Amino acid sequence: MRTVIWDLGGTLVDTYPDVDRTLATAVHASPDAEDIAEVAQLTRRSSSLAISTLAERHGVPEQRLRAAYDALKDRWARQPPPAMEGARQVLGTVRAGGGSNLVSTNRDRQSATVLLEALGLEVEIDDMVCAPDGFPRKPDPTMVRVLLERSGLAPEQCLAVGDRPADVEAAARVGVPGALLITPGIPLSAPGAVRISSLTSLLDLLRTPDQG
Repeated sequence: MRTVIWDLGGTLVDTYPDVDRTLATAVHASPDAEDIAEVAQLTRRSSSLAISTLAERHGVPEQRLRAAYDALKDRWARQPPPAMEGARQVLGTVRAGGGSNLVSTNRDRQSATVLLEALGLEVEIDDMVCAPDGFPRKPDPTMVRVLLERSGLAPEQCLAVGDRPADVEAAARVGVPGALLITPGIPLSAPGAVRISSLTSLLDLLRTPDQG
């Protein structure tokens, strides 16, 4: 069973509905479906990009958007978003098959830990690196390289899974194959990555050649 290098928000945890609604509400007091869809097109690339773009596009103070996002992360300790469908099954299958679950995230460690612990997923995670701990953000490959070194694994023994092109691009730079979890209606380009519509689609990809 391959080891998986996971992204966190939007991949293991279904954070986007909360984030999209929160940022849309910071821009429009009562956002409609079109307003939320506008935000979604941006957050699937980067939350920071979404905040800066929305602030400029709508003449809203960037600090208002960042404050709303920070308040949401605080609320997640009490009201976490759900785990992504299939996440628990795949995490458990990886561990049961002798692989490891590693997390590489641009999210700060406190926010990442809150999400994992609130959902009880931390017990399935073997290691985690977070960009604010002093690593360049994805698509820089440093965090993936660090996880490989700390686990003593070769790139071909792993699969990187994320919902943004930066997730799989970072892995590809050090030779780790990638799988992009797609969001219907939001086209993203990730050359060389397998495109999946659900996490359970990973189960066949995770088998090593000797497992048939």
